[in-house]
Amino acid sequence: MSLSRFPPRSIAGRLRCGAVGALALALWLLPQPAICDDGLGYTDTPLLPNSPWRVHDRQRPQPPTVTPGDNGFATPPADAIVLFDGKDLSQWQGGDPKGIEHAAINILKTGELSTKRHFSDCQLHVEWAAPEKPDNDAMNWGNSGVSFLGRYELQIIESHDHKIYADGIAGAVYGQTPPLVNASRKPGQWESYDVVFTAPRFDGQRLIKPAYFTVFWNGVLVQDHTASLGPTKHRLVATYDSRETTGPITLQYHHSAVRFRNIWVRALQPTAPLQH
Repeated sequence: MSLSRFPPRSIAGRLRCGAVGALALALWLLPQPAICDDGLGYTDTPLLPNSPWRVHDRQRPQPPTVTPGDNGFATPPADAIVLFDGKDLSQWQGGDPKGIEHAAINILKTGELSTKRHFSDCQLHVEWAAPEKPDNDAMNWGNSGVSFLGRYELQIIESHDHKIYADGIAGAVYGQTPPLVNASRKPGQWESYDVVFTAPRFDGQRLIKPAYFTVFWNGVLVQDHTASLGPTKHRLVATYDSRETTGPITLQYHHSAVRFRNIWVRALQPTAPLQH
């Protein structure tokens, strides 16, 4: 989920959506974030461009659910840069190595991680697992994300046994585009993303081509050359307020013990050297 933290729940936000009565109406009109207890979204966020839906719109339909096949775990090809093979965090900035457990990264214990190398266009394979049981509230169970250039986020969150707003479930380009389908496995089971990310292009300050995501989730296509509106934002419409075309791959810390393993990347453009 977005690096921006959720605002505190207001009194109005704690009221069930659809509440009636003068007091509920008065509270609802206060200038506070409108969010429902069920976590399914907002009613007061801006409209997305060329869309009938608001950012994190609680009325936006959830994607249909499909059961993925048994495959989806990939051995790195010969030209891949292995970012994590179960042993150490040598490819990452910071991070507590004590968070490596049973050949997997526990992001709650390592803290947020960003690659030392910077990438532009790339192919990424990453395997992840949400905790088997809720380890936080509905908005944070299994909450993490993979960000390209450190800014463009593909959402990670437990999406089999509970839901949040459609543009915030796993497989979503966060705050923008829900996945075509929900291909989640049961909580605690390993899942995989295979992503082709294309960085934006600029002519000076002018955007000439947006960033694009193509994503296979557990072997199922869920983003098909999806254009990004810009670097990820929470409760706001994304815009291209950054002109960066290279950057790190980031694994987000968001208060849940999400695990990662078998992470590798193929650079489709020359990479920058290691950042020290």
